[in-house]
Amino acid sequence: MLGFLKKPVVVTAEINVNLATLTVMGLVSRLWGLSYPRAVVFDEVYYGQFVSLYMKRIFFVDDSGPPFGHMLLALGGYLGGFDGNFLWNRIGAEYSMNVPVWSLRLLPALAGALCVPLAYQILVELQFSHCAALGAALLILLENSLITQSRFMLLESILIFFILLAVLSYLKFYNLQRHSSFSGSWWFWLLLAGVACSCAVGVKYMGLFTYVLLLAIAGLHFWHMIGDQNLSNVSLMCHFLARGVALIIIPVAMYLSFFYVHLTLLYRSGPHDQIMTSAFQASLEGGLARITQGQPLEVAYGSQITLRNVLGKPMQCWLHSHTNTYPIRYENGRGSSHQQQVTCYPFKDVNNWWIVKDPGMQQLVVSNPPRPVRHGHIVQLVHGITTRYLNTHDVAAPLSPHSQEVSCYIDYNISMPAQNLWRVEIVNRESDTDVWKTILSEVRFVHVNTSAVLKASGFTGASLPEWGYRQLEVVGEKLSKGYHQSMVWNVEEHRYGKSQEQKEREVELHSPTQVDISKNLSFMAKFTELQWKILTLKNEDAEHKYSSSALDWITMDTNIAYWLHPTSGAQIHLLGNVVTWASANVAALVYACLSLWYLIRRRRKIYDIPEDAWQLWISAGGICVGGWAVNYLPFFLMEKTLFLYHYLPALTFQILLIPIVLQHLSDHLCRSLLVKSMFAALIVAWFSSVYFVYCTFSPVTYGEPALSVTQLKDLRWKDSWNILIRKQ
Repeated sequence: MLGFLKKPVVVTAEINVNLATLTVMGLVSRLWGLSYPRAVVFDEVYYGQFVSLYMKRIFFVDDSGPPFGHMLLALGGYLGGFDGNFLWNRIGAEYSMNVPVWSLRLLPALAGALCVPLAYQILVELQFSHCAALGAALLILLENSLITQSRFMLLESILIFFILLAVLSYLKFYNLQRHSSFSGSWWFWLLLAGVACSCAVGVKYMGLFTYVLLLAIAGLHFWHMIGDQNLSNVSLMCHFLARGVALIIIPVAMYLSFFYVHLTLLYRSGPHDQIMTSAFQASLEGGLARITQGQPLEVAYGSQITLRNVLGKPMQCWLHSHTNTYPIRYENGRGSSHQQQVTCYPFKDVNNWWIVKDPGMQQLVVSNPPRPVRHGHIVQLVHGITTRYLNTHDVAAPLSPHSQEVSCYIDYNISMPAQNLWRVEIVNRESDTDVWKTILSEVRFVHVNTSAVLKASGFTGASLPEWGYRQLEVVGEKLSKGYHQSMVWNVEEHRYGKSQEQKEREVELHSPTQVDISKNLSFMAKFTELQWKILTLKNEDAEHKYSSSALDWITMDTNIAYWLHPTSGAQIHLLGNVVTWASANVAALVYACLSLWYLIRRRRKIYDIPEDAWQLWISAGGICVGGWAVNYLPFFLMEKTLFLYHYLPALTFQILLIPIVLQHLSDHLCRSLLVKSMFAALIVAWFSSVYFVYCTFSPVTYGEPALSVTQLKDLRWKDSWNILIRKQ
């Protein structure tokens, strides 16, 4: 029974020495001196703020993309024991001792290092020679811009890693398709392709470009499978479902999981709360939750409420009134009603409180039991402090003359009767009998007499003049086809009124509520709101010193100064390897010209290369040229501040094209042995120049050694490069 112990246990393994060596070289090039400089480098000042917020579990919104990349950076901080206490306010600021610099930069550096062996494997899977694959990996290894971007707490190297991993996984899956469909390895690579695509999109929305490219390639491959008569209908359906699950369902589920983890980690109120709805804010610990905890859920006749405009940008504001009236005449000569002003006020104030009144009754308190207000009910809104009724009439608004003025009615005993009845319309109702709920219900107020809708118009125009205290204008919008968020309001603070006397009511309006009712949102509701904010929230894109246009990237007419030593000439720049960038452009041009030539010749039934070489040429172009195009051309349509690092994913695909074109030229256009030898010698000379440029620019890639003024001037190969030279 124990006979197997008589023989030694032997484990054999195949080691690809090329792959192992490239991996080690990649790690050395990216991890060497990773803690230097021990200062904030360029966009570390941006991403570091989010890492600190993760460490403190404080909620934030970043309009630049999904949270997965931020969470990976935060993971580095967590592994290094970072407590989040650092003021990220200045590029070049020295890190304090509590900041684990090496740990924070580790994951981007590892991702950048692993791109080297990934490039090697991608060309192998594309059926090119190991020599060509080795060349692709070495070009990635010696690309100065990729090294710089991967050595700091930035996201581009992580994005490129997941993009290349997705491409490699799909290629491995596709190559296994021919002889081992539905095997364990087939499933592994298919699922990994979907996971990597989801991770790429989760790091930055730029990952969506490559994801769409792979979906298109997968769709094309499946289209060819449909024409295979050897596959049964059942087999085709199984293939279709497998691809649908792995490349669509799993990525979507993973994308949702990124937000689930993000929202689970960030449960505390923070500085970004104000752009979210009241319901979202109330779900966070602290902040609005401390105010709204214990509020009644159902709005009833007699309820005391504050009404927050749902739009919430560029600032949150609440329906507000005060004792001041509109001027009899405006600056432009138009007249007003001279009624009490109603505005949208961007701060919490006792004058934001309103009482929901039943038009058929005089009492301003909640009855026992409370009578809830439902969708379609007619109400009057009484200003809590002044006890005047919310009113609108056919008088032009002060800043929006095509809309009606909204006021609190003052009886001047003239021929202008009160028009203060409003119909409550719950926009997000599930049925026409829904009850108006605190925080959760989004409502419109439709004026009964004129059908105008209560709207905060100050978001799109100027604020009121001095007589209106620079507050935001509120109007009755006459033309209300559909609805805009500026017409929608929700109850934020709420209590059941108990005091009929005005003086007692004023004291009550200043008092906190006590009833205990939870306002927790579901994950999907929070995800939907947060996703919408990320997609629609746009910061003011001011012109940056190092911003550039997409046209500048191809010829590298721009650079970015990432860091400058405070005393010496040491500095770090985002600059690429000039020879590699130029060669990538030439390779793309050669590929386009040769492809067009081959297509024209094939149309004439002239076949210059074998069919298998043609298919290899087209498939490689679909990945490399397609990857370059989808990651570059969309930037011409974007209205945002662009930087050179946005080009790095496209550049990576273009670099992979260089050895593909070189091998094709060697195999099919160099006919004689002499020409092949000369071509090989040229490649060696060219690659030597790549290495020479890498070494030349290494001081501004790694930040050391410090260079003299003369040496720095010598590095300015283009007049458009901004090499920093300290005045003597």
